[in-house]
Amino acid sequence: MRRFPMRPLAVLATVGTLVLTGCGTETGAPGGRVSGERTSGERTSGERMSGERMSGEQVAVDGASVDGASAGRASGDRAGRIIRAQKVKQLTRTHPEAGMTLLEGPVLDESGRLYVVDVTAPEGKPKVMRVDVRNKTFRAVSTEGRAAYTSAQFSPYDGRLYLTDFAHGEIVSMAADGGDRRTFFSGGIDGAPMNPDDLAFDREGHLYISDSRGLSEGTAQGRVVRISRDGEDVDVLARDLAAPNGISFDEEYRGLWFSELTENRISYLRLDARGKVTSRHTAIRVDGGIAQTDSIAVDADGNLYQGLHGRPAMAVYSRNGEHLATVELPARATGLESATNVAVTPGGTKAYMTVSGPGGGFLYTFDALAKGTRQSNGG
Repeated sequence: MRRFPMRPLAVLATVGTLVLTGCGTETGAPGGRVSGERTSGERTSGERMSGERMSGEQVAVDGASVDGASAGRASGDRAGRIIRAQKVKQLTRTHPEAGMTLLEGPVLDESGRLYVVDVTAPEGKPKVMRVDVRNKTFRAVSTEGRAAYTSAQFSPYDGRLYLTDFAHGEIVSMAADGGDRRTFFSGGIDGAPMNPDDLAFDREGHLYISDSRGLSEGTAQGRVVRISRDGEDVDVLARDLAAPNGISFDEEYRGLWFSELTENRISYLRLDARGKVTSRHTAIRVDGGIAQTDSIAVDADGNLYQGLHGRPAMAVYSRNGEHLATVELPARATGLESATNVAVTPGGTKAYMTVSGPGGGFLYTFDALAKGTRQSNGG
């Protein structure tokens, strides 16, 4: 959820400044653009965007010709293949108050509408947006308050939209239209404040949170926390973690995958039927270079989609740790630095990825390696 060129402490200071000042009242469509790209509707007659294909057109993937519908999957069938994402729409531009914009938390509702949060949006600007991916339009769902939302997920228990407020240590919920906002959880855990980053739900609607406590100090004080669906019972499942970020159940709900931002590793927590930890181990070490591990999504085949902070790309791994593919942007898409999160359409393979940088906040799409489920939709 953090913009790489700024040190984590500086990012938190930026978020804190927004929380304290609450400045900014401008709303509406973004005005910036990525270098080398036109704004929506600016293409000339007969022109196609890079990577755009006509019906039935064949494209080459490592020397093989495949149809456009399966190109994304074909490119990820063997280790190290590239899946090329394509732009859907620019949603935000850099906020002068923060010097940045950072999109997160893509999640699809039952009608196929996509919800996205902007972590650094000041009060009065869209903090939660709803995108019509077919018409490529969007509207603000929530602009109020000084929250810094870092993830979004619909509860299978009550159907409400749940959001993590990193700056205030809270988890809030609201109706799908942005109304009836409620504070679900706030306060410390075991005497220590929480910095909730991402979240996942089990089948019964209990919440599992990555708590990035200690990030600003550069110390391993992070936790994985379980909160019962009524908010009454709280358990720490893992502690002394290095800025835990992404979190998702595996495809069979037998355990949790979680990433640690400052260690570039993905760990696995095996759980029993009551949600108690039976084992924990480091599962995948991500060779990210300057990039760091961000959010995680899991598809129906158990593949992990690991967002990268500091590089506009996403690494895809099998449940056994094999690097299957890398999702990358077209070469002409400059001014973008992070691909933090993804939502794969439940029952389909269309994936929507949030990408941000000095050029603004964008939504990109690609074909996932397998169909989406709840674990690949939001969080």
